[in-house]
Amino acid sequence: MFEHYADRLLPRRHFLRRQLLHAGASALLIGAALGMGILGYHVLEGLPWIDSLLNASMILGGMGPVDAVKTTGGKLFASFYALFSGIAFLVAAGVIFAPTFHRFLHRFHLEMDDEKGEPGSEAP
Repeated sequence: MFEHYADRLLPRRHFLRRQLLHAGASALLIGAALGMGILGYHVLEGLPWIDSLLNASMILGGMGPVDAVKTTGGKLFASFYALFSGIAFLVAAGVIFAPTFHRFLHRFHLEMDDEKGEPGSEAP
């Protein structure tokens, strides 16, 4: 998916498209995680849909639940969902920042090759 270190730097237009694709993939991941949380709170804890959305959003955002969890199934779900949410948030951030980080490293590598005078290294 990313260019090889010996390839030219990706043009800005293609880079922005790649960045948008990664942001979209990240949004899908967060949306799926939020959907799981909403469904879990609604089914296991019996909360209305809007309260389920609120609790799932707060946990996914790292703030913690709003409503007290009363059932054993709800408590188990909330525990696992909180752990899952922390990982999902980090993965989503990594997916968003991966193209930018790769571009930075790629540009740095091309500049290092250019300073050494190696053939095939072209600055944009």
